[in-house]
Amino acid sequence: MTEVTRHPPGSFSWAELASTDTKAAKAFYTALFGWTFVDGPMGPGPEDIYTRLQLGGKDVGALYPMMQEQRAQGAPPFWLAYVTVANADEAAKRTRDLGGKVCADPFDVMDYGRMAILQDPTGATLAVWQPGTHSGAERVGEPGAICWLELSTNDAEKAGRFYTGVFDWGLKPDPEYSEITRGGTPIGGIMTMPPEMRGVPPHWSVYFMVTSCDASADRAKSLGGAVLFGPKDIEKVGRFAVIQDPQGASFSIFQPA
Repeated sequence: MTEVTRHPPGSFSWAELASTDTKAAKAFYTALFGWTFVDGPMGPGPEDIYTRLQLGGKDVGALYPMMQEQRAQGAPPFWLAYVTVANADEAAKRTRDLGGKVCADPFDVMDYGRMAILQDPTGATLAVWQPGTHSGAERVGEPGAICWLELSTNDAEKAGRFYTGVFDWGLKPDPEYSEITRGGTPIGGIMTMPPEMRGVPPHWSVYFMVTSCDASADRAKSLGGAVLFGPKDIEKVGRFAVIQDPQGASFSIFQPA
């Protein structure tokens, strides 16, 4: 078990699912990953529930009802990844200075922390988190927990310049797949979208570790999900697949070599 009590700035530290059917989403993900959940109020209405997803009693992520404005715009359910920062306001300023967009200006989430939602110059969205009493995921890099984040974009060079400027990440550039590092440790990647993904908007993908990629992919299908890609081997790295939950949110699973 890999428990975390603090995420240094620049770390991927949290992921939230905005779903159109939170009850069905809980059933799917708890059956797939062995998660449990804890519900809490998020607003005044009976449906305004924020669900913390847990592994062994420790938080690994969350889900909540998609906002009505997003539903009205036809947005599909989605996973939103968070990066820890020392100062959310400074991250928002850097975003604007480097050609990005601030979709949601920095705001306080009670005493849990301060956040903002950013969009890079290629169109992908990411959140930043300045921790207060809540530091983020308490278990990472093990089966059932977040292990990797990946940006799929149509301009990897532009995206790389932006993110290394906002978060002080390192980057090992490659024409097809650039590796993101923090303090010399690989934490994610930037992928140039292939021609068959034409029309897909740039986006960040959350990877969850599993013990068997094939078994988890089959399990996802039996639970009403779909396998969009894979399972496929990455030489000397592992095996992965891209999954879509029954409501339409996509994520990836990864089995280390």
